[in-house]
Amino acid sequence: MTHPDTLVRLDVWSDYVCPFCYLELPVIEQLHAALGPDLDIHWRAFELSPTPVRTRALTESPDPAAWARAASPLAGQRGVALKPPPVQPRSRLALEAAEFAKDAQAFAPFHSALFRAFFEDGQDIGDLRVLGALARDVGLDPESMTRALEAGRYTARVLDDEEEAQRLGIRGVPAMRLAGEGPVLLLTGAQPEEAVRAALARVRPGPAPSAVH
Repeated sequence: MTHPDTLVRLDVWSDYVCPFCYLELPVIEQLHAALGPDLDIHWRAFELSPTPVRTRALTESPDPAAWARAASPLAGQRGVALKPPPVQPRSRLALEAAEFAKDAQAFAPFHSALFRAFFEDGQDIGDLRVLGALARDVGLDPESMTRALEAGRYTARVLDDEEEAQRLGIRGVPAMRLAGEGPVLLLTGAQPEEAVRAALARVRPGPAPSAVH
């Protein structure tokens, strides 16, 4: 349900090792700038390589041809600095760290910092030391976060998000669920701002928000 004072709730399932999730971030930020408190945004966890499922070696980079064909052109269009990461870690700890940041009222800067660290700086965001440094950079207490992650305090939240995604039939990210006074809609993939605004117009009363650039 949406908050009584909110016209639309937007749930965004994403993973910090997903380039298209990072590329959708400016679209979400533009919509938030346009709608403000009328848009209740909830970033949700979705592991592309769930723990403990085996995944590619940490030193294996993404396929260069696929990257050049899909991610790089979209990054140029959206003004996002994006480089093929030199490592491919599992993202469970990063997703749990983001939940810690939510409780500490520092989610937005930490959320952006995680994406930048991986896709711009090539850092291993599956490493507690890297996560601790990012936490410190945005004003969080790295020691408290490390203790929380080592204790598994936020594991259940991540798994709950992933279970809900499974119930909704979500198989890839980014995936967005929009709920308001109209029909509940589900969008998948790195959607352009115009497409998301059109979906918002279907689930909320009044005109769709204007583009913000």
